[in-house]
This record gives sequence, structure tokens and C-alpha cells, in this order.
Amino acid sequence: MLFVRPGKLTDLDALAQMARTAQPVLHSLPHDRAALEARVALSEDSFRADVDFPGEEFYLFVLEDTATGKLLGTASIVAAAGYSEPFYAFRNDALIHASRELHVNRKIHALTMSHELTGKSRLAGFYVDPSLRGDAAAHLISRARMMYIAANRRRFTPEVFTLLLGVSDEHGASPFWEAVGRKFFGRDFEDVDIASGGRSRTFIAEVMPGYPLYVPLLPEAAQRVLGEPNASALLAYDIHLEEGFEPDRFVDIFDAGPVLTQQMDRTACVKHAAERTVREAAHQQGDAAYLVSSGSGESFRCVLADLPADAGMGAPLDGDVRAALNVKDGDVVRCVPLHQRDDEESKGDAA
Repeated sequence: MLFVRPGKLTDLDALAQMARTAQPVLHSLPHDRAALEARVALSEDSFRADVDFPGEEFYLFVLEDTATGKLLGTASIVAAAGYSEPFYAFRNDALIHASRELHVNRKIHALTMSHELTGKSRLAGFYVDPSLRGDAAAHLISRARMMYIAANRRRFTPEVFTLLLGVSDEHGASPFWEAVGRKFFGRDFEDVDIASGGRSRTFIAEVMPGYPLYVPLLPEAAQRVLGEPNASALLAYDIHLEEGFEPDRFVDIFDAGPVLTQQMDRTACVKHAAERTVREAAHQQGDAAYLVSSGSGESFRCVLADLPADAGMGAPLDGDVRAALNVKDGDVVRCVPLHQRDDEESKGDAA
């Protein structure tokens, strides 16, 4: 079975392989081995640290197969984006251009470089091995981060966001980059994307336009992709929407990919989390799939397991699940339904 745990330095070889093969590039996993080792070490220190408020902490999670010990995915949390340098994005503003004499009143969208996302917690570094079928593994590794946040609220800010890859063609060319970024950098998108290391570099402010970009003046191809996810990011986009994230007025400064945000307390894994007592069971028994987590710091674990809808029945878990979570009969775990019913369904059930 698959479970999520904090990454460790002993995972370095597997993480280095992910860094080499992952597409698109994972900024949370540098190609340089020394830099990658430093990143994993920072994560280990972050999980161990006694944190009262978010700072430079970085939390790296891995998806492990208990049968083989192989790592099949990774995802991370940045406690405060742009902690050492501002985090840049374009803010999509609506400006009013009006003339009484001409009877003109037009709302015109303009993109303004902004660092308003600086200091907010960020979900990043999502990757799942393409050999895994279905979307269960992707849900697990992505949303396990929110399960960790739910158990460690003081480590993170009241608002969380994520930035997803924008639209590009089969050759990796971004219409927005070609229309905007290339004009200022004179370089390929991938080169600058890697150099930016996650949108927190002063050279972005030094080179990108300081004045608003009027959207109607951009080529139609660039306008069409504003806030649209790349085909490879559609699953991640849907997972975040199910978690409660919403598209915001920000877009990525390089490829205009979507920025999704939400108040932490309104995300599904924080809002709907409930504690249950573990009960030994010979086999899984339940009505629906749940995200189930245990521990808080280095001991954090998260799995998918079928549980009864009635919380009074506790969490009947079989031996494999208990082993993956490192729990025993009588321990307490945190549980969230993998898929939330909408309000209308809930009202119908109540009636």
C-alpha cells in the first residue's frame, strides 16, 4: 500500500532521480545534488523544530510503497513564500477608463507585478510517478500536506496558495512568455524558470516591467492562456479545487499559470478533520475512502483507508494500515473524507 511520510536524507538517491526525470521541473528538488541535500536537510530540521509561527521552514513529503520501499511521489510546503526574497506574481487588476464627453466607460484588465503573496504558506513541488494508475495516489500525496497543516496550524499562515504550470505547446513554448517575458529577458522560458527557483529572486523585479501591462494589448494567444492550467496540471488543479482552493486574481509572472488560494480554515482537510480512535480489524471495513493521518512532526504519516461514515464506530484499521501509520489499538488518528458531498446532497440526506 501507499503512504506519505516526511522525506529524509536517506531518500536522497530516490529524490535525485525524481529531480532528473520530473516534468515540469520541480523547484523543490534542485538538480544539483549538494543543493538537493541542503534542501532535504532543511526539511528534516523543519519537521524537528519547535515552531510557534511560520518562517523559513520547508517541509518535504514523499509517497512510499510499503511493498517495495520505492518512492513514487513527492510534494512540499513552504511555510512562508518569499521569506528571504519577495515572491512575485502578476495581479490582474480591472481599471476603469471613462470619458463623459465621449460617453465611454470601459473596464480594462491590466497585469501589475506584485509581491502580495510574500509571507503566505505555499503548496509546491507536487509530483507523482507516471507509472501509477488512477488519481488516488495523486490525491494522497497532494492532500497529505493539508492533513499535516491541520495537525500543525501554528506552523503556517492563515492563508495558503499554490501556483500551477501555465499553458505551453508541445515544444514547451509558453504563449505568455513569448509575448511578455522573452521581450525583457531575451532567454528561453525554461532557463529563466529554473533560475528563478520558485519566483523569489530579485532579478525578477530588476528585469520584468514595473508598469502595468494592459491585457488587450497582448497577442490573443497570450490573452487566452491567462489563468489557465497546463494539460499536465489539470489533475493537480482539480485536486486543489476539491480541497477548497479557488482561482485568485493573481497569475504566474512567467507563464500566466493559475494561482489558487484559500483561507486555511476553509480548506477541506482543516474544516472537516475529525479525530477517531483506532480499532483493530482483520480487514478494511467502511462506507467511503478517507484520508487518515497520525503523528505531527517527524512521525507524521498519511494513508487512504475505507472507514464507516459513523464516527462513533471509530477507525477500524487492518494490520497493513496500522503498520503504515505506526499506530495501535486505542491510538487517535485524524480523518477526513476523501470526497466531500456538496451542500445539496447533505440537505437531502438530512431531510
